Amino acid sequence: MKKWFSALLIAIVAILALSACGSKSEDATGTGEVKEFTIEASNFDFDLKEIKVNKGDTVKVTLKNVEGMHAVEFEGYKKEVKADETITFVADKAGEFEYICSIFCGAGHNDMVGKLIVEE
Repeated sequence: MKKWFSALLIAIVAILALSACGSKSEDATGTGEVKEFTIEASNFDFDLKEIKVNKGDTVKVTLKNVEGMHAVEFEGYKKEVKADETITFVADKAGEFEYICSIFCGAGHNDMVGKLIVEE
């Protein structure tokens, strides 16, 4: 009886541990297309200043730090991508949303701004 209970307990713990694992793709299935973007960040600049998608599209964003330490936060979506990571989310709200560098990087930090445009 103890062996059976122990095996059941181990199986439950393993299932719970595996269900907690995953990527940063909480909202990874939209009704539209999958749109992929790579933002290269250097000191005080993003190479990609505008991302345009349709409402319902799945947005996949990768951040590459070319110079300095940066992360990108998508305001209005409460999503953040850090260096050499990729996030995935569904553009489920139409409008224009800024994305900014979320790690203070010096005097030109406030210039690190882009725009996510989600069209109906």
